[in-house]
Amino acid sequence: MTTYERITHHLQVRRSDHTTIHYTASGPADGPVLVLVHGWACRREDFDAVTAHLPAHLRVLAVDLAEHGASRSTRDVWTMTEFARDVAAVLEAEAADTAVVAGHSLGGAVAVEVGRLLPGTVTHVVALDSLVYLSLFPAQSSEQTEAMVRLFRDDFPGAVRGLVEAGSPAGFDPALKEAYFTKMAAVRQPAGVRAIEGLVRWDMDAALRDTRQPVTVFAVRDLTAPEAIERYGDRLDIVLVDLGSHHFPVEAPEATAGLLAGVMSGSRSVRKP
Repeated sequence: MTTYERITHHLQVRRSDHTTIHYTASGPADGPVLVLVHGWACRREDFDAVTAHLPAHLRVLAVDLAEHGASRSTRDVWTMTEFARDVAAVLEAEAADTAVVAGHSLGGAVAVEVGRLLPGTVTHVVALDSLVYLSLFPAQSSEQTEAMVRLFRDDFPGAVRGLVEAGSPAGFDPALKEAYFTKMAAVRQPAGVRAIEGLVRWDMDAALRDTRQPVTVFAVRDLTAPEAIERYGDRLDIVLVDLGSHHFPVEAPEATAGLLAGVMSGSRSVRKP
């Protein structure tokens, strides 16, 4: 796939007195819109190399969620729905009539919620190694939720390292794991812990029941449990990929761009019955 010299505009939208969302926009203003949403404790720059490999006719919006990257917020609500409102504000500012929303990790949950918020605008939801981790995405019991949140409150670095390890196939590059850990452990607080709490309290099954758009999941083969495919295979179009770790959009940007371009071209636009 060709790499394009894209002119990138750094923009922002103010949702209210307590939240300012920064994002980048590239490609023609009248092109088909693809929104890229990063994962927990990550940032929009994770998609820079992916964007460079996307077809030049696409309008690509890469969003920093509240208290990630350049975005700032002093709000008290850190749910997936509230993060989705960050993305919805960008789509409103861009006057987008239709859009495909793709999210990595926690961003996949956010993408589903954007689809629920904007059913007339979002035509397809894409999850990049997201939605198939059964210990994170389906709603957990109150006891499980409290245990997870307590782990992050009591030993935040240890909890982050556990996430990185869980997202790394056997034999994965230790230096890359350390780089991911360093970046994610530096997430601003209280948003870091509160966002994890919002994720484990998220009712994914209810959200998917209300989501009318097709949902495609590109999941790392070595990290995807058969139980997840059995549970969600009739609702999600789960495509197993061999592109690296949980952070494969960073490790394999050209291949990731090819997957997203395929969705944009309509090759994966039909929801399974």
